[in-house]
Amino acid sequence: MKRKIILFSTILLFFNFFLFANDEYISVQEASSQLGANLFWDPMTKSGILEKDGNSLAFALNQEIAISNFKDFSVTNAPYMKDDIVYIHKDLLEKAKELFSKPLLDTNFKIGAILIDPGHGGKDPGTIGTITKNGKKTSLNEKDIVLNVALELNNLLKSKYPDKKIMMTRSTDVFLTLEQRVDIANSVKLAENEAIVYVSIHANSAFDKKAKGFETWYLSPGYRRNILKESDVDAEILPILNSMLEEEFTTESILIAKFIDDGLKKQVGDLTKSRGLKEEEWFVVRNANMPSVLVEVGFVSNPEEALLLSDRNYLRKIALGIYNGVSSFVTHFEHSRGFTISQ
Repeated sequence: MKRKIILFSTILLFFNFFLFANDEYISVQEASSQLGANLFWDPMTKSGILEKDGNSLAFALNQEIAISNFKDFSVTNAPYMKDDIVYIHKDLLEKAKELFSKPLLDTNFKIGAILIDPGHGGKDPGTIGTITKNGKKTSLNEKDIVLNVALELNNLLKSKYPDKKIMMTRSTDVFLTLEQRVDIANSVKLAENEAIVYVSIHANSAFDKKAKGFETWYLSPGYRRNILKESDVDAEILPILNSMLEEEFTTESILIAKFIDDGLKKQVGDLTKSRGLKEEEWFVVRNANMPSVLVEVGFVSNPEEALLLSDRNYLRKIALGIYNGVSSFVTHFEHSRGFTISQ
C-alpha cells in the first residue's frame, strides 16, 4: 500500500512539473523585464496590463483574450497563476513585442472636462452649524459653504485650462437630486482619448463637537460598476474589459484624492488637520462613470472650524488646495498618456 502511495505521489509530482514547467509559458514579471515594459496587476479582478510608450496589452487570468490599447481584441492561450506568480504564454509575449515595436498613432490622452459638484442647494441646506460673531449667533449652511468653494475653484480652473470644459452641476442656490447630478456628469460629451474628472464638495458634521478637519473620499475598490453596455463591445469580453476599466477609474480616483489631500495640507494644514483618504460607496461617486472624489472641507459642528468655514479668505484657501490637487492629477494623467494604475 505504501509503495502505491509513493508511486501515485511520484506520478502527481511529474504531472505538476510537466504542467507548470512548460517552457511555452513565462512569468509575467520576466516578460515585463524582457519587453522593458511597465507591469500593472490587479489581484481583485485578476487582470493585468503590459504598457510601454503609451501602448498597452491587457490580459486576464484564465481568459483566452488579449486587448491592445483597449480596443483591439485577439485570441491567446490563457494565463494562469501558480504560487502567486502569473504566467503568460509566449504567444502573448510575441503579441506584446509586435505591439510595442509600432509607434502609438494617437498619444494625445488628456483631461477634456472637469465637473465640480457643490452638494445640496435650494430647499436642501445640507448640514447646519451655528457661529457666534460679535456676540451674535447666526446659522451656517453647508450648501452656502460648498457653493462658495466651488465658484472659486471653477474660476481657478477656467483660468488655468481655457481649452478644457470646466463645468458645475449648480452655480446658484438651486436644488438638484443625486440622480440629476450623476446624469449631468455622465452626459458630458468628450472627444476620443479625452477623460472627465468629477469633484463633489461637501461639509461635515458630527455629534462630537471636537471633530475637525478635511477628508477626501473615493469609491471603495470592492465596489464594481457596469461602465460598458452590451452594445459597446462583444458580450463575451464585456466583463473582462469592464473590470479593467473599473480598476483604472478606481485607481485614478485614489490618485486624485491623494493629490487633493496634499493640496489642502499645504493651504490650511496649519489651521486644521487632514483626516486622510477615505473609501465609501457614495451615490454620486458610485454612479458617475469616471474618476470621481468627494471632498469634505471641514466640520460645521466644531465651533472653531465653523468660524473658519464662514470666512471667505479661508474658503479661498480650501478652493486653492483642491485646485492644486486637481491640476497635479491633470499633469500626471496627461504626462503619463493616461496610464495611472499601479502594480
